[in-house]
Amino acid sequence: MSPTRAGRAPSGDQGDAVAAAPRKRAASAKSRTRVPPVKAGEPPWTPEDLAAIRAALDGDIQALRNEIEIAENEVVVLMRHSGDGAGDDQADAGSKTLEREQELSLANNAREMLVQSLRALERLDDGTYGVCENCGNAIGKLRLEAAPRATLCLPCKSKEERR
Repeated sequence: MSPTRAGRAPSGDQGDAVAAAPRKRAASAKSRTRVPPVKAGEPPWTPEDLAAIRAALDGDIQALRNEIEIAENEVVVLMRHSGDGAGDDQADAGSKTLEREQELSLANNAREMLVQSLRALERLDDGTYGVCENCGNAIGKLRLEAAPRATLCLPCKSKEERR
């Protein structure tokens, strides 16, 4: 594997420029954050509105990471105490399996929501936040305030759910 594929820039002047370039692009992307579009009749986004959305997403991300950690620890505990099932009747074995499956499901749901929250932050940074991924129309300020992870406008989301 080449040094650049392992995450390290090649040595020398050229490598320093290559390593510095992504940071410059990331910094300039944040400073150029485009104001998300709004639907007709909605007030435009203000810097305070966007800061509130960002804060809500950041809070969700932290809470979801904590939730994932708790669920994963609970699964480990359940796995340790499940043993080989010797002496358990079928109902006990079934209960233990159900508990494990529920904890795994909680962890997986939290992981999916975490990915959606991180993606919403990326969309805020790259200027695509508030644009429906399906039709390209504005998602709507009210919808995004209620569901900051939304990537589809209401008509497109309704169509998706009907399928």
